[in-house]
Amino acid sequence: MRVYTKTGDDGTSGLIGGTRVEKYDLRLESYGTVDELNSWIGLIRSQKIDSTTRDLLLSVQNNLFVVGARLATDLSKTDLSLKLPFKVEEIAKLENEMDRILDMLPPMEHFVLPGGSNAISYCHLARTVCRRAERRVCQLSKEVSIPAELIKYLNRLSDYLFVLSRKVAIDEGVDEVQWVP
Repeated sequence: MRVYTKTGDDGTSGLIGGTRVEKYDLRLESYGTVDELNSWIGLIRSQKIDSTTRDLLLSVQNNLFVVGARLATDLSKTDLSLKLPFKVEEIAKLENEMDRILDMLPPMEHFVLPGGSNAISYCHLARTVCRRAERRVCQLSKEVSIPAELIKYLNRLSDYLFVLSRKVAIDEGVDEVQWVP
């Protein structure tokens, strides 16, 4: 299989199912942002973090591939993405992990500014890209049918990434940078 197909040289890209759309189509913007998020998650995974977090982030990356495939599928042409079910239990997995982490963290008394270390900053960057992905997918849901659990997952994932940034700060012994107006 070749990496280059030349089929996109005309400014279009193919959806799963064969439909061609403009490269700036909202559907491509949505799953492209999910792909960008997946890359940031990979960068977090490559930091010095505990194995439980690393394993969960690998699971997140796999889930994001499912989300991307679901977004990239033209359901009027194929039901292929339906063969890649998204398990709602994945949302609960993030919630449970956040609850576990939050039990270990001091309560928040101020907003937190991104920064403190590379790993903390990567968590915040991933969080902001996740929020953008969520906005794009919500916008896309006004045009095509998007399973509600995909939007919920992105919402929970951005929350998890914020909680993870706080956990990483504790693990690294780095003081959080508080925003004090």
